[in-house]
Amino acid sequence: MIVTLQLPPGSHWSEEGLAEEIGIGRTPVREAVKRLQADRLVTILPRHGLMITEINVHEQLLAIELRRELEIFISIRAARRILASDRERLLAAADEIEGAGKHGNLEKYLREVFKANGLIAAAAGNPFATRSISPLHAMSRRFYYRYESDLQNLGAMGVLHAARARAVSRQDEQGALVAVTALMEQIENYTRQIFEISVGSGR
Repeated sequence: MIVTLQLPPGSHWSEEGLAEEIGIGRTPVREAVKRLQADRLVTILPRHGLMITEINVHEQLLAIELRRELEIFISIRAARRILASDRERLLAAADEIEGAGKHGNLEKYLREVFKANGLIAAAAGNPFATRSISPLHAMSRRFYYRYESDLQNLGAMGVLHAARARAVSRQDEQGALVAVTALMEQIENYTRQIFEISVGSGR
């Protein structure tokens, strides 16, 4: 709901209000809020509940600096270490990503990218890298959902994500490096476009 802006950036909530909105108890909401705070998607306001964090384009650019290095590290090691069973699952996710991008299905695209990212991070076999990249992925999903209508590049991004997934599934370390580098260059480019638009418009 945060990624798809059903809980709008800047909106204020209580744990009780979220529990009622989602239809679950307060205990799982409290645990989820802790994780979302670590992912910088929620800000705790002492004695005033919580706030869904605003989308900050400058912070997004800073996050991409780190994400680029982590994605390269994870992709190469995943290509080296991925198990046969995960290779098939990753290939299937790649097909779904490319298909969703081609047909303009943004929510399915984001779900399949989330799945592929999880498979690749797990295959890399480094829990510290996985823990570090998880909040960056969360920020990126929400940012892309917010701005995809401005960018109109879902098909092209689907091709890039699918190419990285297929290179990892083939255990092609050099191919994974080339694919993830192209992917991150495009992600940085479109984020800079949005940054320039937001500065120019005063947003």
